[in-house]
Amino acid sequence: MSLSVIVITRNEARHIDACLASLAFADEWVVLDSGSTDGTRDIAAARGARVVTTSDWPGFGPQKNRALEAATGEWVFSIDADERVTPELAHQIRAAMAAPAGPAAYTVSRLSSFCGVWMRHGDWYPDHVLRLFRRGQARFTDDLVHEHVAASGPVGHLDGHLLHESMPSLESCLDKMNRYSSGRALDRHRAGKTGGLGAALTHGVWAFLRSYVLRRGFLDGRMGFVVAVSVAEGTYYRYLKMWLLDRAAVEAAAPPAA
Repeated sequence: MSLSVIVITRNEARHIDACLASLAFADEWVVLDSGSTDGTRDIAAARGARVVTTSDWPGFGPQKNRALEAATGEWVFSIDADERVTPELAHQIRAAMAAPAGPAAYTVSRLSSFCGVWMRHGDWYPDHVLRLFRRGQARFTDDLVHEHVAASGPVGHLDGHLLHESMPSLESCLDKMNRYSSGRALDRHRAGKTGGLGAALTHGVWAFLRSYVLRRGFLDGRMGFVVAVSVAEGTYYRYLKMWLLDRAAVEAAAPPAA
């Protein structure tokens, strides 16, 4: 059974080598790059990856489907540039592919870091993400952000961790929160969902309580509190941006004043 690794990149020179090295046992590495200027493509090519370049950015879901279409292996493992597979997970991947019968897709547990601290509670863990699947039996959703793999059959789970160096600094957290809340708000607006100031406040408060209290984010200490606040802020801004998109759409549809 052959394995293709797919990863989309843009200015990921800091991460891409360790990412690909953690999947050195694969048969093919497809790196779909969208305008890197920091040497990402050269580093990936030196590691043995087939680098494909695109000139536009259609969103995370469509871009990952492009990478999937370029893969040729019987199995596919999707990974982000700031992630890496642990040896335990690598063993589980090989075992799943070698099994004579079993699911055609598998989730893994992602362990993420925030400002250098691994977060083991709250909304961030255990973060089960579907990453390993037979080619032709799964596909990414077309969401601009927070895309996910949709499989056509039963889904299993693999032990071992997918390590995610998510947000190395508070500045990167704020930047990512802004970009992702905008993309998610647009996705939901296009799907006919509505926002509002009241919805932004209530969903934001609920997101904090869920992350910090119900999912025991407090066990991660001070950083657990910071993460819970960032989750709440992202939720608040998503619903607020949905509301503003709704208002803009109404104003655009209104007849001009006489």
